[in-house]
Amino acid sequence: MTVIPSSPTPPRDLQVAIVGADTQVFRCRSWNRLRFEVEYALERGTTANSYLIQGSEKLALIDPPGESFTELFWQHLEPELAAWGKSLDYIILGHVNPNRAATLKFLLQQFPQVTIVCSNPASKILESFYEETFQAVLGGKPLPLQVIRGEEILALGGSHELSFVTTPTPRWPGGMVTYDPGSRLLFTDKFFAIHHCNEAILDQGWTQYLEDHRYYFDCVMAPQVRQVVSALDRFQSYKPLAYAPGHGPIVRYAQRELMTAYRQWSQAQQQQSLTTVLIYASAYGSTGTLAQAIAQGIVKSGVRVDIINCEMASTEEIRTAVERCDGVIVGSPTLGGHAPTPIQTALGIVLSTLPKDKLTGVFGSFGWSGEAIDLIEGKFRDAGYTQGMETIRVKFKPDDRILKTCEEAGTDFAQSLKKAKKRTDRQASGGMSDAQMAGTEQAVGRLLGSLCVLTAQKGEVSSGMLASWVSQASFNPPGITVAVAKDRAVESLTYRGDYFVLNILEQGRDLPLQKHFLKPFAPGADRFEGVEIERSSHNIPILKEALAYLECRVQERLECPDHWVVYGTIEEGRVLHEEGRTAVHYRKTGSRY
Repeated sequence: MTVIPSSPTPPRDLQVAIVGADTQVFRCRSWNRLRFEVEYALERGTTANSYLIQGSEKLALIDPPGESFTELFWQHLEPELAAWGKSLDYIILGHVNPNRAATLKFLLQQFPQVTIVCSNPASKILESFYEETFQAVLGGKPLPLQVIRGEEILALGGSHELSFVTTPTPRWPGGMVTYDPGSRLLFTDKFFAIHHCNEAILDQGWTQYLEDHRYYFDCVMAPQVRQVVSALDRFQSYKPLAYAPGHGPIVRYAQRELMTAYRQWSQAQQQQSLTTVLIYASAYGSTGTLAQAIAQGIVKSGVRVDIINCEMASTEEIRTAVERCDGVIVGSPTLGGHAPTPIQTALGIVLSTLPKDKLTGVFGSFGWSGEAIDLIEGKFRDAGYTQGMETIRVKFKPDDRILKTCEEAGTDFAQSLKKAKKRTDRQASGGMSDAQMAGTEQAVGRLLGSLCVLTAQKGEVSSGMLASWVSQASFNPPGITVAVAKDRAVESLTYRGDYFVLNILEQGRDLPLQKHFLKPFAPGADRFEGVEIERSSHNIPILKEALAYLECRVQERLECPDHWVVYGTIEEGRVLHEEGRTAVHYRKTGSRY
Protein backbone atom coordinates (compact mmCIF):
# COMPACT_ATOMS: atom_id res chain seq x y z
CA MET A 1 0.00 0.00 0.00
CA THR A 2 1.22 3.49 -0.82
CA VAL A 3 0.02 6.42 1.28
CA ILE A 4 0.73 9.98 0.20
CA PRO A 5 -0.25 12.45 2.94
CA SER A 6 0.66 16.14 2.81
CA SER A 7 0.24 16.68 6.58
CA PRO A 8 -0.92 14.65 9.64
CA THR A 9 -4.55 15.57 8.97
CA PRO A 10 -4.53 17.28 5.56
CA PRO A 11 -7.70 18.76 4.12
CA ARG A 12 -7.25 16.58 1.01
CA ASP A 13 -4.92 13.83 -0.13
CA LEU A 14 -4.92 10.56 -2.07
CA GLN A 15 -4.30 6.99 -0.96
CA VAL A 16 -3.48 4.13 -3.37
CA ALA A 17 -3.73 0.45 -2.45
CA ILE A 18 -4.06 -3.00 -4.02
CA VAL A 19 -7.50 -4.39 -3.10
CA GLY A 20 -7.88 -7.44 -5.31
CA ALA A 21 -6.43 -9.39 -8.20
CA ASP A 22 -5.03 -6.82 -10.68
CA THR A 23 -7.13 -4.15 -8.94
CA GLN A 24 -6.18 -0.91 -7.21
CA VAL A 25 -8.22 1.65 -5.32
CA PHE A 26 -7.51 5.38 -5.50
CA ARG A 27 -9.06 6.92 -2.38
CA CYS A 28 -9.43 10.67 -2.86
CA ARG A 29 -9.73 11.74 0.77
CA SER A 30 -11.45 14.84 2.11
CA TRP A 31 -10.70 15.07 5.82
CA ASN A 32 -13.05 17.99 6.33
CA ARG A 33 -16.71 18.28 5.44
CA LEU A 34 -17.04 18.06 1.66
CA ARG A 35 -20.12 20.16 0.94
CA PHE A 36 -23.40 21.46 2.35
CA GLU A 37 -25.62 18.43 2.00
CA VAL A 38 -27.33 16.74 4.91
CA GLU A 39 -25.61 13.40 4.21
CA TYR A 40 -22.25 15.00 5.15
CA ALA A 41 -23.55 16.53 8.40
CA LEU A 42 -21.71 14.12 10.72
CA GLU A 43 -18.59 16.02 9.60
CA ARG A 44 -16.31 12.97 9.49
CA GLY A 45 -14.93 13.71 6.04
CA THR A 46 -15.31 11.31 3.14
CA THR A 47 -13.49 9.50 0.38
CA ALA A 48 -14.20 9.36 -3.33
CA ASN A 49 -13.11 5.86 -4.36
CA SER A 50 -11.96 5.08 -7.90
CA TYR A 51 -10.88 1.60 -8.98
CA LEU A 52 -8.42 0.52 -11.68
CA ILE A 53 -8.64 -3.03 -13.10
CA GLN A 54 -5.84 -4.46 -15.28
CA GLY A 55 -7.01 -7.31 -17.43
CA SER A 56 -4.57 -9.22 -19.62
CA GLU A 57 -5.81 -7.25 -22.64
CA LYS A 58 -7.70 -4.16 -21.47
CA LEU A 59 -7.58 -1.60 -18.68
CA ALA A 60 -10.73 -0.20 -17.01
CA LEU A 61 -11.22 2.69 -14.58
CA ILE A 62 -14.34 2.64 -12.41
CA ASP A 63 -15.80 5.92 -11.11
CA PRO A 64 -13.25 8.72 -11.61
CA PRO A 65 -13.54 11.44 -8.93
CA GLY A 66 -15.09 14.88 -9.15
CA GLU A 67 -13.50 18.06 -10.41
CA SER A 68 -11.84 19.06 -7.12
CA PHE A 69 -9.63 15.95 -7.30
CA THR A 70 -8.88 15.88 -11.04
CA GLU A 71 -5.31 17.16 -10.80
CA LEU A 72 -4.33 15.14 -7.72
CA PHE A 73 -5.94 12.01 -9.17
CA TRP A 74 -3.98 12.33 -12.41
CA GLN A 75 -0.71 12.80 -10.51
CA HIS A 76 -1.18 9.30 -9.07
CA LEU A 77 -2.94 7.57 -11.94
CA GLU A 78 -0.38 8.49 -14.63
CA PRO A 79 2.62 6.73 -13.01
CA GLU A 80 0.53 3.62 -12.30
CA LEU A 81 -0.43 3.40 -15.99
CA ALA A 82 3.18 3.98 -16.99
CA ALA A 83 4.32 1.16 -14.69
CA TRP A 84 1.83 -1.20 -16.32
CA GLY A 85 2.75 0.04 -19.79
CA LYS A 86 -0.88 0.35 -20.80
CA SER A 87 -3.34 2.98 -21.87
CA LEU A 88 -6.83 3.36 -20.49
CA ASP A 89 -9.47 1.46 -22.53
CA TYR A 90 -12.68 1.93 -20.54
CA ILE A 91 -14.15 4.37 -18.04
CA ILE A 92 -17.08 2.79 -16.18
CA LEU A 93 -19.54 5.11 -14.45
CA GLY A 94 -21.62 4.03 -11.45
CA HIS A 95 -23.50 7.33 -11.70
CA VAL A 96 -23.24 10.66 -13.50
CA ASN A 97 -23.31 14.17 -12.11
CA PRO A 98 -22.04 17.54 -13.35
CA ASN A 99 -19.13 17.48 -10.90
CA ARG A 100 -17.71 14.34 -12.52
CA ALA A 101 -17.95 15.74 -16.06
CA ALA A 102 -14.81 17.89 -15.68
CA THR A 103 -12.67 14.84 -14.83
CA LEU A 104 -14.17 12.92 -17.75
CA LYS A 105 -13.27 15.79 -20.07
CA PHE A 106 -9.67 15.72 -18.83
CA LEU A 107 -9.41 11.94 -19.26
CA LEU A 108 -10.83 12.17 -22.78
CA GLN A 109 -8.04 14.61 -23.61
CA GLN A 110 -5.43 12.15 -22.33
CA PHE A 111 -7.02 9.02 -23.86
CA PRO A 112 -8.89 9.88 -27.09
CA GLN A 113 -9.50 6.17 -27.74
CA VAL A 114 -11.21 5.48 -24.40
CA THR A 115 -14.80 4.19 -24.22
CA ILE A 116 -17.23 5.38 -21.54
CA VAL A 117 -19.39 2.54 -20.22
CA CYS A 118 -22.64 3.57 -18.53
CA SER A 119 -26.39 2.92 -18.31
CA ASN A 120 -28.85 4.34 -20.80
CA PRO A 121 -30.14 7.11 -18.47
CA ALA A 122 -26.53 8.04 -17.68
CA SER A 123 -25.75 8.33 -21.39
CA LYS A 124 -28.59 10.81 -21.82
CA ILE A 125 -27.30 12.89 -18.90
CA LEU A 126 -23.79 12.90 -20.40
CA GLU A 127 -25.15 13.97 -23.76
CA SER A 128 -26.90 16.89 -22.08
CA PHE A 129 -23.43 18.09 -21.01
CA TYR A 130 -22.01 17.61 -24.49
CA GLU A 131 -22.10 21.11 -25.95
CA GLU A 132 -20.84 22.82 -22.80
CA THR A 133 -18.25 20.26 -21.68
CA PHE A 134 -17.24 17.71 -24.31
CA GLN A 135 -17.73 19.22 -27.78
CA ALA A 136 -14.43 21.10 -27.95
CA VAL A 137 -12.24 18.26 -26.68
CA LEU A 138 -13.95 15.74 -29.00
CA GLY A 139 -13.74 18.01 -32.02
CA GLY A 140 -17.44 17.65 -32.67
CA LYS A 141 -17.33 13.84 -32.64
CA PRO A 142 -20.00 12.02 -30.60
CA LEU A 143 -19.25 10.81 -27.11
CA PRO A 144 -17.54 7.38 -27.19
CA LEU A 145 -20.29 5.58 -25.26
CA GLN A 146 -21.00 1.90 -24.67
CA VAL A 147 -24.50 1.78 -23.20
CA ILE A 148 -25.42 -1.08 -20.87
CA ARG A 149 -29.01 -2.20 -21.44
CA GLY A 150 -29.12 -5.85 -20.46
CA GLU A 151 -26.76 -8.78 -19.91
CA GLU A 152 -23.66 -7.33 -21.56
CA ILE A 153 -20.23 -8.65 -20.56
CA LEU A 154 -17.13 -6.45 -20.79
CA ALA A 155 -14.08 -8.68 -21.31
CA LEU A 156 -10.80 -7.18 -20.09
CA GLY A 157 -8.85 -10.40 -20.55
CA GLY A 158 -8.20 -13.33 -18.24
CA SER A 159 -10.89 -13.81 -15.63
CA HIS A 160 -11.86 -10.11 -15.60
CA GLU A 161 -15.18 -10.39 -17.45
CA LEU A 162 -17.27 -7.58 -16.01
CA SER A 163 -21.04 -7.79 -15.68
CA PHE A 164 -23.44 -5.01 -14.71
CA VAL A 165 -26.60 -4.30 -12.74
CA THR A 166 -28.46 -1.08 -13.54
CA THR A 167 -29.75 0.52 -10.32
CA PRO A 168 -31.82 3.58 -11.28
CA THR A 169 -33.05 5.71 -8.39
CA PRO A 170 -34.72 9.15 -8.34
CA ARG A 171 -31.50 10.79 -7.17
CA TRP A 172 -29.20 8.83 -9.51
CA PRO A 173 -31.28 7.69 -12.50
CA GLY A 174 -28.11 6.52 -14.22
CA GLY A 175 -27.02 4.26 -11.36
CA MET A 176 -25.08 1.09 -12.21
CA VAL A 177 -23.19 -1.55 -10.21
CA THR A 178 -20.28 -3.57 -11.65
CA TYR A 179 -19.13 -7.10 -10.74
CA ASP A 180 -15.66 -8.46 -11.55
CA PRO A 181 -15.29 -12.25 -11.12
CA GLY A 182 -11.52 -11.87 -11.42
CA SER A 183 -11.21 -9.95 -8.16
CA ARG A 184 -14.63 -11.02 -6.79
CA LEU A 185 -15.39 -7.39 -6.05
CA LEU A 186 -18.86 -5.89 -6.42
CA PHE A 187 -18.36 -2.19 -7.20
CA THR A 188 -21.49 -0.82 -5.54
CA ASP A 189 -21.09 2.96 -6.05
CA LYS A 190 -23.61 4.54 -3.63
CA PHE A 191 -24.77 1.29 -2.02
CA PHE A 192 -23.05 0.40 1.29
CA ALA A 193 -21.09 3.67 1.17
CA ILE A 194 -20.45 6.02 4.09
CA HIS A 195 -18.97 9.47 4.47
CA HIS A 196 -16.09 8.64 6.79
CA CYS A 197 -12.44 9.45 6.13
CA ASN A 198 -9.60 7.57 7.82
CA GLU A 199 -6.54 5.43 7.00
CA ALA A 200 -8.41 2.12 6.86
CA ILE A 201 -8.79 0.60 3.39
CA LEU A 202 -11.01 -2.23 4.66
CA ASP A 203 -13.74 -2.22 7.32
CA GLN A 204 -11.85 -3.97 10.12
CA GLY A 205 -13.69 -3.29 13.36
CA TRP A 206 -16.81 -2.74 11.27
CA THR A 207 -19.06 -2.05 14.27
CA GLN A 208 -17.46 1.40 14.58
CA TYR A 209 -19.06 2.30 11.23
CA LEU A 210 -22.62 1.17 12.00
CA GLU A 211 -23.79 4.65 13.00
CA ASP A 212 -22.32 6.07 9.77
CA HIS A 213 -24.06 3.39 7.68
CA ARG A 214 -27.40 4.02 9.36
CA TYR A 215 -27.10 7.78 8.96
CA TYR A 216 -26.10 7.43 5.29
CA PHE A 217 -29.01 5.06 4.67
CA ASP A 218 -31.54 7.41 6.28
CA CYS A 219 -30.23 10.39 4.31
CA VAL A 220 -29.66 8.79 0.92
CA MET A 221 -31.44 5.44 0.62
CA ALA A 222 -34.61 5.73 2.73
CA PRO A 223 -36.31 8.29 0.42
CA GLN A 224 -35.92 5.86 -2.51
CA VAL A 225 -36.41 2.60 -0.64
CA ARG A 226 -38.51 0.88 -3.32
CA GLN A 227 -35.64 1.10 -5.81
CA VAL A 228 -33.15 0.13 -3.10
CA VAL A 229 -34.97 -3.13 -2.34
CA SER A 230 -35.10 -3.95 -6.04
CA ALA A 231 -31.34 -3.44 -6.32
CA LEU A 232 -30.62 -5.57 -3.23
CA ASP A 233 -32.61 -8.42 -4.76
CA ARG A 234 -30.50 -8.24 -7.92
CA PHE A 235 -27.25 -8.27 -5.93
CA GLN A 236 -28.19 -11.69 -4.54
CA SER A 237 -26.99 -13.46 -7.68
CA TYR A 238 -23.38 -12.53 -6.84
CA LYS A 239 -21.15 -13.94 -4.11
CA PRO A 240 -18.51 -11.22 -3.84
CA LEU A 241 -15.45 -11.28 -1.64
CA ALA A 242 -16.16 -7.64 -0.77
CA TYR A 243 -18.31 -4.63 -1.61
CA ALA A 244 -16.28 -1.78 -3.14
CA PRO A 245 -18.39 1.37 -2.64
CA GLY A 246 -17.86 4.87 -3.96
CA HIS A 247 -17.25 6.32 -0.48
CA GLY A 248 -15.69 5.01 2.72
CA PRO A 249 -13.87 1.73 3.42
CA ILE A 250 -14.27 -1.42 1.33
CA VAL A 251 -16.78 -3.72 3.02
CA ARG A 252 -14.92 -7.00 3.52
CA TYR A 253 -15.94 -8.06 7.04
CA ALA A 254 -19.54 -6.84 7.37
CA GLN A 255 -21.09 -7.93 4.08
CA ARG A 256 -23.76 -10.15 5.61
CA GLU A 257 -24.51 -7.72 8.42
CA LEU A 258 -24.86 -4.74 6.08
CA MET A 259 -27.06 -6.59 3.62
CA THR A 260 -29.28 -7.66 6.54
CA ALA A 261 -29.29 -4.13 7.95
CA TYR A 262 -30.22 -2.59 4.58
CA ARG A 263 -33.13 -5.00 4.28
CA GLN A 264 -34.31 -4.38 7.84
CA TRP A 265 -34.09 -0.61 7.47
CA SER A 266 -35.87 -0.81 4.12
CA GLN A 267 -38.62 -2.99 5.56
CA ALA A 268 -39.11 -0.55 8.44
CA GLN A 269 -39.60 2.25 5.92
CA GLN A 270 -42.02 0.24 3.79
CA GLN A 271 -44.12 -0.68 6.82
CA GLN A 272 -44.73 2.90 7.96
CA SER A 273 -48.45 3.66 8.09
CA LEU A 274 -48.08 7.15 6.60
CA THR A 275 -46.41 8.16 3.33
CA THR A 276 -45.31 11.51 1.91
CA VAL A 277 -44.52 11.95 -1.76
CA LEU A 278 -41.78 14.54 -2.34
CA ILE A 279 -41.68 15.71 -5.96
CA TYR A 280 -38.90 17.97 -7.19
CA ALA A 281 -36.81 19.17 -10.10
CA SER A 282 -33.34 20.67 -9.66
CA ALA A 283 -31.67 22.84 -12.27
CA TYR A 284 -28.30 23.35 -10.53
CA GLY A 285 -28.51 20.97 -7.58
CA SER A 286 -29.72 23.33 -4.84
CA THR A 287 -33.37 22.27 -4.95
CA GLY A 288 -32.29 18.63 -4.83
CA THR A 289 -30.19 19.38 -1.74
CA LEU A 290 -33.22 20.98 -0.06
CA ALA A 291 -35.34 17.96 -0.99
CA GLN A 292 -32.83 15.63 0.64
CA ALA A 293 -32.86 17.64 3.90
CA ILE A 294 -36.68 17.77 4.02
CA ALA A 295 -36.83 14.04 3.35
CA GLN A 296 -34.41 13.44 6.24
CA GLY A 297 -36.76 15.27 8.61
CA ILE A 298 -39.69 13.17 7.43
CA VAL A 299 -37.80 9.87 7.71
CA LYS A 300 -36.57 10.52 11.25
CA SER A 301 -40.17 11.22 12.30
CA GLY A 302 -41.32 7.73 11.37
CA VAL A 303 -43.11 8.61 8.13
CA ARG A 304 -42.21 7.02 4.82
CA VAL A 305 -41.13 9.37 2.06
CA ASP A 306 -41.10 8.52 -1.63
CA ILE A 307 -38.89 11.02 -3.43
CA ILE A 308 -39.54 11.59 -7.13
CA ASN A 309 -37.31 13.49 -9.54
CA CYS A 310 -40.02 14.54 -11.98
CA GLU A 311 -37.45 15.22 -14.72
CA MET A 312 -36.88 11.45 -14.87
CA ALA A 313 -40.23 9.99 -13.71
CA SER A 314 -43.15 9.06 -15.95
CA THR A 315 -46.56 10.65 -15.49
CA GLU A 316 -47.95 7.25 -14.50
CA GLU A 317 -45.28 6.81 -11.82
CA ILE A 318 -46.14 10.22 -10.36
CA ARG A 319 -49.90 9.56 -10.48
CA THR A 320 -49.59 6.15 -8.81
CA ALA A 321 -47.45 7.57 -6.00
CA VAL A 322 -49.84 10.48 -5.39
CA GLU A 323 -52.88 8.18 -5.31
CA ARG A 324 -51.53 6.14 -2.39
CA CYS A 325 -49.93 8.91 -0.30
CA ASP A 326 -51.07 10.95 2.71
CA GLY A 327 -49.41 14.19 1.67
CA VAL A 328 -47.43 15.80 -1.14
CA ILE A 329 -44.51 18.24 -1.06
CA VAL A 330 -43.40 19.92 -4.30
CA GLY A 331 -40.05 21.65 -4.82
CA SER A 332 -38.96 23.70 -7.81
CA PRO A 333 -36.25 26.03 -9.04
CA THR A 334 -37.25 29.21 -10.85
CA LEU A 335 -35.98 29.43 -14.43
CA GLY A 336 -36.72 32.59 -16.37
CA GLY A 337 -39.50 33.50 -13.96
CA HIS A 338 -41.27 30.14 -14.37
CA ALA A 339 -41.35 26.61 -13.02
CA PRO A 340 -39.69 24.02 -15.31
CA THR A 341 -42.05 22.10 -17.58
CA PRO A 342 -41.64 18.79 -15.66
CA ILE A 343 -42.77 20.53 -12.46
CA GLN A 344 -45.78 22.06 -14.18
CA THR A 345 -46.74 18.63 -15.53
CA ALA A 346 -46.30 17.00 -12.11
CA LEU A 347 -48.27 19.77 -10.41
CA GLY A 348 -51.16 19.18 -12.81
CA ILE A 349 -51.17 15.48 -11.89
CA VAL A 350 -51.15 16.30 -8.18
CA LEU A 351 -54.02 18.79 -8.45
CA SER A 352 -56.15 16.33 -10.40
CA THR A 353 -55.34 13.30 -8.24
CA LEU A 354 -54.72 14.31 -4.61
CA PRO A 355 -57.87 14.46 -2.41
CA LYS A 356 -58.50 17.85 -0.82
CA ASP A 357 -58.14 16.49 2.73
CA LYS A 358 -54.48 15.65 2.15
CA LEU A 359 -51.65 17.93 3.29
CA THR A 360 -49.31 19.80 0.94
CA GLY A 361 -45.99 21.62 1.20
CA VAL A 362 -43.86 23.80 -1.08
CA PHE A 363 -40.15 24.61 -1.29
CA GLY A 364 -37.66 25.82 -3.83
CA SER A 365 -34.46 27.67 -4.64
CA PHE A 366 -33.80 30.57 -6.97
CA GLY A 367 -31.16 33.03 -8.09
CA TRP A 368 -32.94 36.34 -8.56
CA SER A 369 -36.63 35.63 -8.07
CA GLY A 370 -38.89 32.87 -6.82
CA GLU A 371 -41.98 32.94 -9.00
CA ALA A 372 -42.14 29.15 -9.31
CA ILE A 373 -42.52 28.78 -5.54
CA ASP A 374 -45.31 31.39 -5.45
CA LEU A 375 -47.04 29.66 -8.37
CA ILE A 376 -47.12 26.24 -6.70
CA GLU A 377 -48.14 27.68 -3.34
CA GLY A 378 -50.95 29.66 -5.00
CA LYS A 379 -52.23 26.63 -6.91
CA PHE A 380 -52.46 24.56 -3.73
CA ARG A 381 -54.13 27.39 -1.82
CA ASP A 382 -56.69 28.08 -4.56
CA ALA A 383 -57.51 24.36 -4.76
CA GLY A 384 -58.31 24.30 -1.01
CA TYR A 385 -55.45 22.18 0.31
CA THR A 386 -54.14 22.54 3.87
CA GLN A 387 -50.48 23.44 4.26
CA GLY A 388 -48.50 20.94 6.35
CA MET A 389 -45.32 23.04 6.65
CA GLU A 390 -44.15 26.58 6.13
CA THR A 391 -43.07 27.29 2.56
CA ILE A 392 -39.29 27.32 2.17
CA ARG A 393 -37.65 29.85 -0.16
CA VAL A 394 -33.87 29.69 -0.55
CA LYS A 395 -31.80 32.15 -2.54
CA PHE A 396 -28.69 30.66 -4.10
CA LYS A 397 -27.03 27.70 -2.34
CA PRO A 398 -28.12 26.40 1.08
CA ASP A 399 -25.86 26.42 4.11
CA ASP A 400 -26.01 24.42 7.36
CA ARG A 401 -28.66 26.61 8.95
CA ILE A 402 -30.91 26.38 5.91
CA LEU A 403 -30.51 22.60 5.78
CA LYS A 404 -31.46 22.40 9.45
CA THR A 405 -34.51 24.55 8.73
CA CYS A 406 -35.49 22.17 5.91
CA GLU A 407 -35.05 19.14 8.14
CA GLU A 408 -37.26 20.72 10.80
CA ALA A 409 -39.86 21.63 8.15
CA GLY A 410 -39.93 17.97 7.08
CA THR A 411 -40.42 16.98 10.71
CA ASP A 412 -43.28 19.48 11.03
CA PHE A 413 -44.93 18.01 7.95
CA ALA A 414 -44.62 14.48 9.33
CA GLN A 415 -46.02 15.54 12.69
CA SER A 416 -48.96 17.24 10.95
CA LEU A 417 -49.70 13.95 9.18
CA LYS A 418 -49.55 12.05 12.47
CA LYS A 419 -51.89 14.51 14.19
CA ALA A 420 -54.40 14.22 11.37
CA LYS A 421 -54.25 10.43 11.59
CA LYS A 422 -54.73 10.51 15.38
CA ARG A 423 -57.84 12.66 14.99
CA THR A 424 -59.22 10.23 12.45
CA ASP A 425 -58.43 7.21 14.63
CA ARG A 426 -59.91 8.88 17.71
CA GLN A 427 -63.13 9.69 15.89
CA ALA A 428 -63.34 6.11 14.65
CA SER A 429 -62.85 4.65 18.15
CA GLY A 430 -65.01 7.17 19.98
CA GLY A 431 -62.03 8.46 22.03
CA MET A 432 -60.55 7.24 25.33
CA SER A 433 -60.12 9.02 28.67
CA ASP A 434 -57.13 8.63 30.99
CA ALA A 435 -59.31 6.48 33.27
CA GLN A 436 -59.81 4.00 30.43
CA MET A 437 -56.14 3.59 29.71
CA ALA A 438 -54.45 0.28 30.38
CA GLY A 439 -53.09 -0.27 33.88
CA THR A 440 -49.62 -0.86 32.47
CA GLU A 441 -49.51 2.61 30.95
CA GLN A 442 -50.62 4.15 34.23
CA ALA A 443 -47.93 2.22 36.09
CA VAL A 444 -45.21 3.35 33.66
CA GLY A 445 -46.34 6.93 34.26
CA ARG A 446 -45.32 6.61 37.90
CA LEU A 447 -41.66 6.60 36.90
CA LEU A 448 -40.21 9.97 37.87
CA GLY A 449 -37.64 11.94 35.97
CA SER A 450 -35.63 15.07 36.66
CA LEU A 451 -36.81 18.03 34.58
CA CYS A 452 -33.96 19.18 32.37
CA VAL A 453 -33.31 21.10 29.18
CA LEU A 454 -30.89 19.46 26.76
CA THR A 455 -28.99 22.03 24.67
CA ALA A 456 -26.60 21.40 21.77
CA GLN A 457 -24.76 23.30 19.08
CA LYS A 458 -22.66 22.38 16.05
CA GLY A 459 -21.20 25.24 14.05
CA GLU A 460 -23.95 27.84 13.63
CA VAL A 461 -26.76 25.36 14.25
CA SER A 462 -28.15 25.16 17.78
CA SER A 463 -31.19 23.58 19.40
CA GLY A 464 -32.71 22.59 22.73
CA MET A 465 -35.52 20.50 24.18
CA LEU A 466 -37.22 19.78 27.49
CA ALA A 467 -36.12 16.36 28.75
CA SER A 468 -37.16 14.20 31.69
CA TRP A 469 -36.15 10.70 30.59
CA VAL A 470 -32.69 11.11 32.14
CA SER A 471 -30.59 8.83 34.32
CA GLN A 472 -27.05 8.45 35.60
CA ALA A 473 -25.51 5.51 33.74
CA SER A 474 -21.92 5.12 34.97
CA PHE A 475 -19.55 6.07 37.81
CA ASN A 476 -16.16 5.85 36.10
CA PRO A 477 -16.16 7.74 33.87
CA PRO A 478 -19.24 9.59 35.13
CA GLY A 479 -21.94 9.31 32.50
CA ILE A 480 -25.64 9.78 31.86
CA THR A 481 -28.29 8.57 29.44
CA VAL A 482 -31.03 10.72 27.98
CA ALA A 483 -33.83 9.60 25.65
CA VAL A 484 -34.27 11.84 22.61
CA ALA A 485 -37.31 11.38 20.37
CA LYS A 486 -36.35 10.68 16.77
CA ASP A 487 -38.36 13.64 15.49
CA ARG A 488 -36.74 16.19 17.82
CA ALA A 489 -34.76 18.91 16.10
CA VAL A 490 -31.88 18.46 18.55
CA GLU A 491 -31.55 14.74 17.71
CA SER A 492 -29.28 15.39 14.73
CA LEU A 493 -26.85 17.22 17.04
CA THR A 494 -26.36 14.23 19.35
CA TYR A 495 -24.26 11.79 17.32
CA ARG A 496 -21.07 10.13 18.53
CA GLY A 497 -18.43 12.75 19.25
CA ASP A 498 -20.94 15.61 19.58
CA TYR A 499 -21.26 17.65 22.79
CA PHE A 500 -24.41 18.60 24.65
CA VAL A 501 -25.31 20.26 27.93
CA LEU A 502 -27.92 18.87 30.31
CA ASN A 503 -29.40 21.82 32.19
CA ILE A 504 -31.10 20.54 35.38
CA LEU A 505 -34.07 22.73 36.30
CA GLU A 506 -34.81 24.03 39.80
CA GLN A 507 -38.10 23.35 41.60
CA GLY A 508 -40.15 26.54 41.86
CA ARG A 509 -38.20 28.29 39.09
CA ASP A 510 -38.79 25.80 36.31
CA LEU A 511 -42.11 26.97 34.84
CA PRO A 512 -40.80 29.83 32.64
CA LEU A 513 -38.19 27.55 31.07
CA GLN A 514 -40.75 24.74 30.71
CA LYS A 515 -43.16 27.02 28.88
CA HIS A 516 -40.41 28.37 26.66
CA PHE A 517 -39.10 24.99 25.51
CA LEU A 518 -42.55 23.38 25.26
CA LYS A 519 -43.88 25.96 22.82
CA PRO A 520 -43.79 25.09 19.09
CA PHE A 521 -40.87 26.61 17.22
CA ALA A 522 -40.95 27.46 13.54
CA PRO A 523 -38.31 25.64 11.46
CA GLY A 524 -34.97 27.36 11.90
CA ALA A 525 -36.16 29.52 14.80
CA ASP A 526 -33.70 30.52 17.54
CA ARG A 527 -34.59 28.32 20.54
CA PHE A 528 -32.69 30.61 22.90
CA GLU A 529 -34.17 33.98 22.01
CA GLY A 530 -35.27 35.64 25.26
CA VAL A 531 -33.42 33.11 27.44
CA GLU A 532 -30.32 34.08 29.43
CA ILE A 533 -27.43 31.84 28.46
CA GLU A 534 -23.70 31.53 28.86
CA ARG A 535 -21.35 29.25 26.93
CA SER A 536 -19.66 26.00 27.95
CA SER A 537 -16.07 25.15 27.09
CA HIS A 538 -17.34 23.65 23.81
CA ASN A 539 -19.60 26.61 23.00
CA ILE A 540 -22.83 24.87 24.06
CA PRO A 541 -25.58 27.09 25.55
CA ILE A 542 -25.91 26.89 29.36
CA LEU A 543 -29.15 28.19 30.87
CA LYS A 544 -28.33 30.70 33.62
CA GLU A 545 -31.62 29.92 35.39
CA ALA A 546 -30.83 26.21 35.68
CA LEU A 547 -30.08 24.59 39.04
CA ALA A 548 -27.01 22.85 37.64
CA TYR A 549 -25.53 21.78 34.34
CA LEU A 550 -23.50 18.87 32.96
CA GLU A 551 -21.51 19.13 29.75
CA CYS A 552 -21.30 15.73 28.06
CA ARG A 553 -19.69 14.11 25.05
CA VAL A 554 -21.76 11.51 23.20
CA GLN A 555 -20.14 8.07 23.32
CA GLU A 556 -22.92 5.72 22.20
CA ARG A 557 -26.50 5.72 20.89
CA LEU A 558 -29.04 2.93 21.31
CA GLU A 559 -31.96 2.89 18.90
CA CYS A 560 -35.43 2.30 20.34
CA PRO A 561 -38.67 2.30 18.29
CA ASP A 562 -39.38 6.02 18.61
CA HIS A 563 -36.40 7.36 20.61
CA TRP A 564 -32.61 7.29 20.65
CA VAL A 565 -31.05 6.59 24.06
CA VAL A 566 -27.93 8.75 24.09
CA TYR A 567 -25.09 7.88 26.45
CA GLY A 568 -22.69 10.70 27.22
CA THR A 569 -19.69 10.96 29.50
CA ILE A 570 -19.57 14.07 31.67
CA GLU A 571 -16.60 16.35 31.04
CA GLU A 572 -17.66 19.32 33.12
CA GLY A 573 -20.41 20.21 35.58
CA ARG A 574 -21.37 22.84 38.12
CA VAL A 575 -24.18 23.66 40.55
CA LEU A 576 -25.44 27.18 39.83
CA HIS A 577 -27.86 27.54 42.78
CA GLU A 578 -26.57 25.75 45.90
CA GLU A 579 -29.81 25.88 47.91
CA GLY A 580 -32.18 24.74 45.14
CA ARG A 581 -33.92 21.37 44.69
CA THR A 582 -34.32 19.47 41.47
CA ALA A 583 -37.61 19.89 39.63
CA VAL A 584 -39.34 16.53 39.04
CA HIS A 585 -41.80 15.54 36.30
CA TYR A 586 -44.95 13.64 37.40
CA ARG A 587 -47.11 11.86 34.80
CA LYS A 588 -50.46 10.06 34.88
CA THR A 589 -49.68 7.79 31.96
CA GLY A 590 -46.65 6.28 30.28
CA SER A 591 -48.11 6.77 26.81
CA ARG A 592 -47.03 10.41 26.56
CA TYR A 593 -44.68 12.89 28.18
